[in-house]
Amino acid sequence: MNNIVVFEGFSNVLLEVAISLLPLIIIFLLFQFLLLKLPLEEIKRLVIGMCLSFAGLSLFLQGVQIGFLPAGTSLGEQLGKLDYNWVVILIGFLLGLVTVIAEPLVRVLNYEVEKVSAGHISQRLMMYTLAIGVSIAVAVAMARIIYGIPLLYILAPGYLLALILIRYTSPTFVPVAFDSGTVVTGPMTATFILALAVGVASGTAGRDPLLDGFGLVAIVALAPVLSVLLLGFIYGERGVEDEDR
Repeated sequence: MNNIVVFEGFSNVLLEVAISLLPLIIIFLLFQFLLLKLPLEEIKRLVIGMCLSFAGLSLFLQGVQIGFLPAGTSLGEQLGKLDYNWVVILIGFLLGLVTVIAEPLVRVLNYEVEKVSAGHISQRLMMYTLAIGVSIAVAVAMARIIYGIPLLYILAPGYLLALILIRYTSPTFVPVAFDSGTVVTGPMTATFILALAVGVASGTAGRDPLLDGFGLVAIVALAPVLSVLLLGFIYGERGVEDEDR
């Protein structure tokens, strides 16, 4: 009986993932026949990889539906009903930290940045930078829900600061910063943290889940942009000091 509950609706998830992957498979096959001409062994390896991706995405989305979304929403609703619901801000800070560490896309980005920079920008430094930025962003997003702060009051100054930092930061960090903003809003953030925000808005008196619960992803996407640009500014200042020496 438990297995039936766990895999309830799994057939729909399998269909959705298959439809999502089908265009990619078709494009690959067209390039294979017309241009790539990869050997059979390479084709076998790619097919195995596609099958693993299909299975992984299907299981992940099923886990999101029966685990992450209900857990995040329920937790948020209970926290929002507390008399001291400001504690959600601290919890959001901690969850933002954990989410970045657990986000697989962040690890890929950090690896690529370290590789391309020949170790000049280490994975650990990037992880710390992104984690601090996202933690602060999630805390700010929770404070926005609790105290009813308009989203524009957060995003407008944030992007204005980003434009200013672009002028003064090291050019190397600018594209990395904006890619980081997209990477951190991956499956972990969009499933658990977003559900938590909607739950907090639902449980907080005077808050509309549709108006106040959403907007968290926009704030989280801005945080790595600012933190990485700030890191680039610090690196640029160090470079100037080294040249002076």
